[in-house]
Amino acid sequence: MSRIELDRVVVTAPTTDGDLVIVQETSLVLTEQRIALIGPNGSGKSTLARLLNGLVTASTGHVRVGDLDAATQGREVRRRVGFVFTDPSAQLVMPTVLEDVALSLRRAHKDKDERRRAALAVLDSLGIAELADRSVHALSGGQRQLLAIAGVLACDPEVVVADEPTTLLDLANSRLIGDLLLALPQQLVLLTHDLDLAARCDRALVMSQGRVVFDGSASDAVAHYRATA
Repeated sequence: MSRIELDRVVVTAPTTDGDLVIVQETSLVLTEQRIALIGPNGSGKSTLARLLNGLVTASTGHVRVGDLDAATQGREVRRRVGFVFTDPSAQLVMPTVLEDVALSLRRAHKDKDERRRAALAVLDSLGIAELADRSVHALSGGQRQLLAIAGVLACDPEVVVADEPTTLLDLANSRLIGDLLLALPQQLVLLTHDLDLAARCDRALVMSQGRVVFDGSASDAVAHYRATA
């Protein structure tokens, strides 16, 4: 399991009235298999999540994934930490399902035929190989999110960060994606408003106004959030 460490991390953004603190000073060590991050909109969850693979850089402090520094070794960190966005449209860039997954494999498989076989294997592992030649624009919401996850998993990351991956889905697809993510062998950091899903994790952090206000077992964290929301 990867060790993710945030050491006195602060994130600020400049405004006309001075710097706005988005994430207040935070120190964490994340080693559990499945970690949930919950809290209201605007609490800093997404910013904190983006720190973990260098999509956001700390204003002060350090973020490390294993032996890598997220600020100075961002490219290497992003190979180790995959990121699933709320809206899969942010990740799907190629015309067809197979081409989109193959794009993620271009570094690992230089040969086109080998890359195609590897992409088909990834799709098959998620049960969507029959969609290989379908346009990404013809997919349902659940299929699009599965494809976005496939593109991330194709890179064989050690950690998967999923930022509210079920928010735009109906109940059946939310359950499908939630079950899939929780069953991954990779370490999972899951941002979600689905408290039942969060409660299935090993550990959960509750955020409010840019700080972690509770850190403990997932069931305790969910109970705390329900009591204070």
